[in-house]
Amino acid sequence: MSIRDNLAAVGGDIARAAERAGRAPEDVRLIAVAKTKPQSAVVEALQAGQMIFGENRVQESQGKYPDLRADWPDIELHLIGPLQTNKTRDAMALFDVIHTVDRPKLVRALAREAQALGRCPSLLIQVNTGEEEQKAGVLPADTEALVALVRAEGLPLQGLMCIPPVEDAPSGHFAFLKRMADDLGLAWVSMGMSGDYPAAVELGATHIRVGSAIFGAR
Repeated sequence: MSIRDNLAAVGGDIARAAERAGRAPEDVRLIAVAKTKPQSAVVEALQAGQMIFGENRVQESQGKYPDLRADWPDIELHLIGPLQTNKTRDAMALFDVIHTVDRPKLVRALAREAQALGRCPSLLIQVNTGEEEQKAGVLPADTEALVALVRAEGLPLQGLMCIPPVEDAPSGHFAFLKRMADDLGLAWVSMGMSGDYPAAVELGATHIRVGSAIFGAR
């Protein structure tokens, strides 16, 4: 199947999952995750009408998107991989949304650059819902304090993001993240990937991050 066909199939899945949950499909934003994929694959998706893309690495994105934006100025670019503080300026210059804010040091770096740039992308806090030692993300118990810090710095915090442990059923993590976002007064919930996005939609995801179901296996 082509990228266009895959996008149509994913869109159908989103619509059916939203209907089951009594939600409007347009309330779910599909992020096409193009990490490791060539620029030509992004162009195929753009030609099919997809405008929102996710990437893991700042450097890879710098080589892929700036010239595309000349032809498609409405591209919306989301950083969904870990952000090192020394890449903060580059990330803020390129991305419209950063999903992986997870520590006070990064918040302070973002605040400094926001002051220098006069702008800041929309931000989400990555929550390590499975409390996995090897995984990025703030622990659930520390999330409220990090939210307070981002707000105190005057940064545009929109929501929460999670990546459930691979060995767990994801639905419990999705429901947990949605409750946490609601309790903290945050509107965006970024959760769900190629293997589980219908469940995420049913449980309240506003943003889903789908790669292989659109672009094929890496």
